[in-house]
Amino acid sequence: MKTKIMSVLAVCLLFFFACISVCSDDSATIKREKPVVPSMIMTPEIPDQIDFCGQSIDLTRYNMHEGIDRELSSFCYLHATTMLNFKRANRYFPIIEPILKEYGVPTDFKYLAVIESNLDPRVKSPARAVGMWQFMEGTARDYGLTITTTVDERSHVEKSTIAACKYLKDAYAKYGDWVAVASSYNAGMGRISGELSKQDVESSLDLWLVEETTRYVYRILAIKLIFENPYRYGFVLRERDLYKPINCKSVEVSSDIPDLASFAKNQGITYADLKRFNPWLRDRKLVTAGKTYELLIPQVNDMFYKTPNEKVYNRNWLAE
Repeated sequence: MKTKIMSVLAVCLLFFFACISVCSDDSATIKREKPVVPSMIMTPEIPDQIDFCGQSIDLTRYNMHEGIDRELSSFCYLHATTMLNFKRANRYFPIIEPILKEYGVPTDFKYLAVIESNLDPRVKSPARAVGMWQFMEGTARDYGLTITTTVDERSHVEKSTIAACKYLKDAYAKYGDWVAVASSYNAGMGRISGELSKQDVESSLDLWLVEETTRYVYRILAIKLIFENPYRYGFVLRERDLYKPINCKSVEVSSDIPDLASFAKNQGITYADLKRFNPWLRDRKLVTAGKTYELLIPQVNDMFYKTPNEKVYNRNWLAE
């Protein structure tokens, strides 16, 4: 037994010294091949003011300057997520912005959708908020969205945008100030109204709030700055980098669909495609319950990147 233990220890020691030798060799190689030019990381320039919904906001006060600095730095150095937002925006801003205009909501609120969901209509938060505009179930129902076992219109891009516009208009009727409206979207109208009264200030930017709500408006302002001048903040975009809008036909459905996979196949697409273009479908079947729904069916020839994307929402995004 003792001999067997000694043999095992000997093997372990040989393995240990072999690892030391390999690690030493690796360290020497890494040191020898170390880059001679270090990476450059710079703090983004902070403007003295920014326009939001037609209102000029002074950013020179210490808390304002530092608030926007934190969020601008965060977005600039979260490269992958911010770049993905640009790509998705090319597909979704052409849907969102006309609805905002139709309802009389400043188009700057499209940036609220960016920070809420990274423009992902299927996203669900830990607090169970769903969709591009991150509605909680109760608020969604209050603003006319249908939620059943087979349907969740919080993930319907057009319908959820309309619901968001209704909320934003209600909040503006209460505050008469779009910055306060933006704050209330995160904290709720009751919280913002109560704190404005308790802290005896006029602007929601002067409130002492929980960190998430304090950062909220600055995140909207920061992403707006980047979207208005991406190249200035280090984002180099070309036409072919942006996600192409895909043309769809609309199919009205008034009766139940027991098997969406079979329905999709009959339409010449996959079940996965049906779900991607209709993310509000939450089951393998659709129960209409007497309502009429429109299903988007992507055109097959438009679903391939055989040719570069030619539709650019904002040519100022491009580094030409």
